[in-house]
Amino acid sequence: MPSAVSSSQGAAAVLRFGRLAAMGTVAALIVVAGVWGSWGTAQYVMLTKGREQGTMTVARCSDDTCSGPYVPSTAGSAARKRVVIGNSVAVRRGEVLAVAVKPQSDEVVRTGPAGMLYAWLPLAGALLLASVVVAGGLRMTRTAWVLAGTGFAMLTATFFALQ
Repeated sequence: MPSAVSSSQGAAAVLRFGRLAAMGTVAALIVVAGVWGSWGTAQYVMLTKGREQGTMTVARCSDDTCSGPYVPSTAGSAARKRVVIGNSVAVRRGEVLAVAVKPQSDEVVRTGPAGMLYAWLPLAGALLLASVVVAGGLRMTRTAWVLAGTGFAMLTATFFALQ
């Protein structure tokens, strides 16, 4: 017959495993969501082979988008009078940006180091959020510091690259 001590130890082990499994799943989902949110833009910045690339001169900006003419730099790309890019704090009127054109559209995304960092910004935020879950829920403070440091470094690098 099991004693009360071994029974409570077994229950504590099951609860500990349940906490680790739940918090591990939450942390993994946060990071996967960050990758998913970043990949929509990052694929055009990272996988440039066969894509239209060139430069855009910012002519006009509204609340959420900026537009201007596009000058191609790759073979098979056609010049356009107007392409659209998302308006961020780093886009200024008259600025010339290296861009890649999204297929079957007049929408462009920044390329180069600044575009790469900007594309992965949702992942940086997810790493910061996941670090809190890893530290508090999984009690893995060193891993949490690595996640937080990576996320913070990405955010800082993006800030300075877009200046």
